Amino acid sequence: MRFTVSSTALSSRLSALSRVINSKNSLPILGDFLFEVIDGRLFLTASDSEVMMKTSLELTDCDVDGRFCVGNHDLLEGVKGVSEQPITMDVDLQANIAKVSYQNGMFSLPVENADEFPQAQQIGEGATVITISTSVLAENVNRSLFATAQDELRPVMNGIYFDLTPDCLAIVASDGHKLVRNKVLNIRSEQPASFILPKKPATLLKSVLGKQGGDVVIRFDDRNAEINYEDGIIVCRLIEGRYPNYNSVIPQSNPNQLTVDRVGLLSALRRVQPFSNESSNLIRFHVENGILQLDAEDYDFSKTATERMSCDYNGMPMSIGFKGSSFIEILGNFDCSEVIVQLADPSRAGLVLPSEQPADQDVLMLMMPMLIND
Repeated sequence: MRFTVSSTALSSRLSALSRVINSKNSLPILGDFLFEVIDGRLFLTASDSEVMMKTSLELTDCDVDGRFCVGNHDLLEGVKGVSEQPITMDVDLQANIAKVSYQNGMFSLPVENADEFPQAQQIGEGATVITISTSVLAENVNRSLFATAQDELRPVMNGIYFDLTPDCLAIVASDGHKLVRNKVLNIRSEQPASFILPKKPATLLKSVLGKQGGDVVIRFDDRNAEINYEDGIIVCRLIEGRYPNYNSVIPQSNPNQLTVDRVGLLSALRRVQPFSNESSNLIRFHVENGILQLDAEDYDFSKTATERMSCDYNGMPMSIGFKGSSFIEILGNFDCSEVIVQLADPSRAGLVLPSEQPADQDVLMLMMPMLIND
């Protein structure tokens, strides 16, 4: 079989798919890309047995349909850096050799039988379907990933929780110390359903979903999810188990409200944080009379830092401790000009909200406080 394809299109698709492939695989064939030529299109697939990603592109020319597997590393290295031009692949399925030729050269690679490549998990008949805007899903996945855990004892915390209710679709992530809850208000269902998307397919989605229009269709059952987006499809095994009741940890009454410039606070925290204790990373927030003061100290190395900035504050004077690196992550995952920090007392969780919510969404992030010694 012989076909011709754009070099840059092939290289970009293979580069995206390569993120699925592990450095060590239970089956040698999982280190390969699956190539399938069907009716003038090239379908490319990569899998690690739990996550499968498939994409396609138009062929400039082809003679017959066919399928084969080829090792990911050598092919990626071979096509990487080839300027925009046609690449032709001549595949001899009898000799198990593929010859790849382009304007200034060629290389050849062994190919393997495509029948050995594992099939994607099938979604059950009674699957739930969610249709969501590409840009909204991209925003919410990007906003949530940093808050997922790496917890061997509670694997349910290691993914992003999609909770479809009669009120909205909630997209949630938490590691027990910080929490992100996004509500997509224009997606709802009278029949509640939920699933936990593992971190790896969520990270893949982050890399492939652009800001372009269109919708993503998610089909899921108790064990697997199928995510169809403009350029391809991801099929993955879900994390099994019951996600904690995230609503129960979100305080309903935090009367002390601080409004502050997001970029200014982010810059101040980055300057102060290096002076905090390396193990605790504690930053003391003191707010009073329209002034927010940040204090960091590491007495073991005789280091201290203080920075003050103006803010709008309605509430009683308060000192509360937060982990500096986590607060920096939270601020870095907003794109608004100002944030609102809602506080109750130094022992209860603080809420961070954007000053203006995205259209048809309700976003909040939660930070557990740290004990400070006055």
